[in-house]
Amino acid sequence: MNFCLKTSILFLLFISYLSKAYEFNFRQVGGEFNDPWSLAFLDNDKFILSELSGKLKLVSLETGDVLYEIEGVPEVLYEGQGGLSEIVLDPNFLENKKIYISYSARIVDDGQKVDKLFSPKNTLYVASAILQENRLEDLNVIFKAKAEREAPAHYGGKIGFLSDGSLIITSGDGYNNKEDAQLLDNHFGKIIRIYSDGSIPNDNPFIGDTNALPEIYSYGHRNMQGLVIKDDIIYENEHGPKGGDEFNIVEPGKNYGWPAICYCVDYSGAQITPFTELEGMEQPLTYWRPSIAPSGMMLYSGKKFKTWKNSFFISALSGKILSRVTLVDNKVEEQILLKDFNERLRNVYETPEGNILILTDGPGGKIFELSP
Repeated sequence: MNFCLKTSILFLLFISYLSKAYEFNFRQVGGEFNDPWSLAFLDNDKFILSELSGKLKLVSLETGDVLYEIEGVPEVLYEGQGGLSEIVLDPNFLENKKIYISYSARIVDDGQKVDKLFSPKNTLYVASAILQENRLEDLNVIFKAKAEREAPAHYGGKIGFLSDGSLIITSGDGYNNKEDAQLLDNHFGKIIRIYSDGSIPNDNPFIGDTNALPEIYSYGHRNMQGLVIKDDIIYENEHGPKGGDEFNIVEPGKNYGWPAICYCVDYSGAQITPFTELEGMEQPLTYWRPSIAPSGMMLYSGKKFKTWKNSFFISALSGKILSRVTLVDNKVEEQILLKDFNERLRNVYETPEGNILILTDGPGGKIFELSP
């Protein structure tokens, strides 16, 4: 039998098996993408896709075609876990055409020439821009994390909006800087709250504290890659090391413990801390041990999968699963989906029609649409 035909048949049988096992219809959207990380729908069909490599692409959900690449994206540091991360639309996008992106980039003084053989320090950036057809205009950096690092790791990089228009930004602990997550003079392991022009809300929890950066909203986090804001309640998930991934409700001024407390061990198997709880530090709603490496997260509306209304869906990298989490009086119930899919899942979204999109990780990453 022709190899390509045989491969196609095996793939269809595999998808058929998954459909029966989980009552999903699977459809691949387009071909392969280069480290797809996040997306934002412009209408029922078209969405902007960010690739970690530094590309923004306009993609048709129906055909999977890349309609065009969006120009004017800033230069990013595409190394390790670094690159172009989040893409979100302004709540008033239809009127102002404003978008927000997060990315890692080298810290370079104006006019400094960078030797490509030398990697200076880098950090997380968040910028706003106006989307004019196929180009970003008026790019403006509204947040530059005071979290300089050499290793391109643990950036966080998620963005969400509160009802007053302020932005919530997750800024990871940089991997090698975990102790700084407990200090308030930096942005390692912090959740940040600013306005869309970069200014700082005067009701942030550390306003007036001379030992704290005023844009800090909460601290003691590790690497937060899932963020959902519903009715101004902030839900986030974050990576532990070899275990101790967390799902939290974030409140202003609270300390979420990393690395003083955790339900974890280090990658080497060594103990990071003997404590799982200490006074003044918050407990997660739930944790995963061993680690599943939670990545994207969305709250489902129930348009198509009626019984899953108000479920959180969390994609997982090392776990290679899709976790469906429900909260009843802040108690967690979990259902594991796609455990036989065998793909590192980078992100999960709901389409405007109510289907579920999953992004797989890495070069050659794919997008799949799941429908009932």
